[in-house]
Amino acid sequence: MSFQGQSLALTSDGLAAAASTLNVQVPEIWAVLSVETKGTGFLPDRRPQILFERHYFSRLTNHQYDATHPGISNPIQGGYGAIGANQYLRLQEAYGLNQDAALQSASWGMGQIMGANHKAAGFDDAASMVTAMTNSEDAHLAAMVSFLIANRLDRFLAAHDWASFARGYNGPNYAINHYDDKLNTCYQKFQTGTFPDLNVRAAQIYLQFKGFNPNGIDGVAGPGTASAVKAFQTSIGVTPTGIIDDALLAALKPADA
Repeated sequence: MSFQGQSLALTSDGLAAAASTLNVQVPEIWAVLSVETKGTGFLPDRRPQILFERHYFSRLTNHQYDATHPGISNPIQGGYGAIGANQYLRLQEAYGLNQDAALQSASWGMGQIMGANHKAAGFDDAASMVTAMTNSEDAHLAAMVSFLIANRLDRFLAAHDWASFARGYNGPNYAINHYDDKLNTCYQKFQTGTFPDLNVRAAQIYLQFKGFNPNGIDGVAGPGTASAVKAFQTSIGVTPTGIIDDALLAALKPADA
C-alpha cells in the first residue's frame, strides 16, 4: 500500500460542512486541528500524517509480536521515535506482520483518528478509512466530525468544555500534555477572526509536495511562501511574481487530482 492518493488540501466547503454538522464555528474546528497536527494533514511526500501506536498493535495481535518486534508491538504506550516519515517505517514493519492490525494501530490525518475507530469515523474497515485519508483533508475532517458525533464529544466542543473534550478525544491522561490548555489557547487565538487563508494554505501544501519549502503551512502569505512561489514559477517558465492566484493553484495541484 503506497499511502499516497490525491492529497488534496482542505477546502472552504469541507470546513463549512464540518462546522455546520457539529453546530460550532470555525475557531473551534481550527483549535482541534492545530493541536492535533499543527494544522496540516499531509507530509511533504503526500502521505497522511500518522502516529503509530505500538500498544494498539500489541493488543490487536494478542501480543504475538511483543518479543520479536518490541519496537512496534509493546503493551506499554510510547516509543514513538521521530514524527513524520519515521512513523511510516514503523507502520510498514507492522503492516508486514498483520495488515489490518497495522492500519488500525495508527492515528490518521488532520484529526489523528485511530484506524481502530474506523466505524465511529464512518467506515466499514480501516483500509477504507485510510484510502479516504490519502485523498483529501476534507475527508480527514469529515472522519473527525463523524467520530466526535459518534462519541458525543460535539457537545463539549460546542460548550468549550475543553477538559471534557480532551478526556474523550485524547484519553484520560490528557492533562499530562496540557491538551485542554492547548485547545483553549488555540481557540482564543482563532476567536479573533484571523484564520488561515485556505488558498494560501493549499499553495503551501502543494509547494511542499513539489519540493519547494514555504517555511511552514500556516495559511499566511509571508516571505517564505512568496520565495517558494517564485522558485516554482521560475521552474515552469512563468514570470516569478510570488502571487498566489487560481492559475498558480491549478499549476500546483497534484496531477492525479
